[in-house]
Amino acid sequence: MSATTAPETAPPAPPPPPPPAAPAGVRKAALRKKLVPYWLLLPGILWLVIFFAAPLVYQASTSVQTGSLEEGFKVTWHFQTYWDALTEYYPQFLRSVMYAATATVLCLLLGYPLAYLIAFRAGRWRNLVMILVIAPFFTSFLIRTLAWKTILSDSGPVVGVLNSLHILDVTSQLGLTEGERVLATPLAVVCGLTYNFLPFMILPLYSSLERIDGRLHEAAGDLYAKPFTTFRKVTFPLSMPGVVAGTLLTFIPATGDYINAELLGSTDQKMVGNVIQSQFLRVLDYPTAAALSFILMAAILAMVTVYIRRSGTEDLV
Repeated sequence: MSATTAPETAPPAPPPPPPPAAPAGVRKAALRKKLVPYWLLLPGILWLVIFFAAPLVYQASTSVQTGSLEEGFKVTWHFQTYWDALTEYYPQFLRSVMYAATATVLCLLLGYPLAYLIAFRAGRWRNLVMILVIAPFFTSFLIRTLAWKTILSDSGPVVGVLNSLHILDVTSQLGLTEGERVLATPLAVVCGLTYNFLPFMILPLYSSLERIDGRLHEAAGDLYAKPFTTFRKVTFPLSMPGVVAGTLLTFIPATGDYINAELLGSTDQKMVGNVIQSQFLRVLDYPTAAALSFILMAAILAMVTVYIRRSGTEDLV
């Protein structure tokens, strides 16, 4: 009987040689290529740090200071200023939110049909209508608001027409106007806010509507959908990113605005922006003004966060 021999094992393969080291010049070029995006971001980061982050930190320190303009202000971590400011000026906060929300809804109701017209029906007149929409930006915000003071004057044609139609009687009962005048009333302030921020609503709406494929409307028509059903099921849901962006661009600056309430309203229509402006420049109570600013920012941030999460738009969530 012959003995069996075990198979010989092959010797292990030698490890592969290490790759040759890249020249120093190649390594430096690769490093510079990786750093290019960060160098491009550097100007924007510096801008935000200098003109946003640093003032924010300074205002935060101012809000917890105590003292006076004669004796000087010192950081004493007096957080009671926030509570005092909120309890004293909460009517102005509520009024600001109410006025801004009303103006935002009016801008949406007025801006959506116009944006729809520009996107789908304007044709060769599209550029002209777009120029008319952005034309108010070529005029100062202050001058445009002063123009509304002339438009809504007691002897102007607008008030005359409203009086002849007895519309002011209804608005007076609702608390929007007082007697036979519109100036120095909530209606005047809301009208000014609506006019000044209407382009901020139209432009995002147009951008969103313009991206909708027209073949989707044709498909809805082929499926025997009525025009209103097509709008409700196709157009409006696809334009929600523009609706959300437009409402944010309108509501946020309108909440902190004080020009319209100052020129078109009275002391009964003062908004929180008027209080902050007065505390900074007239009363010279810097801690209270800074605390009001932070409360306003926190309130807007909370409302915007909830709104974006509830809106369900994938572009913004």
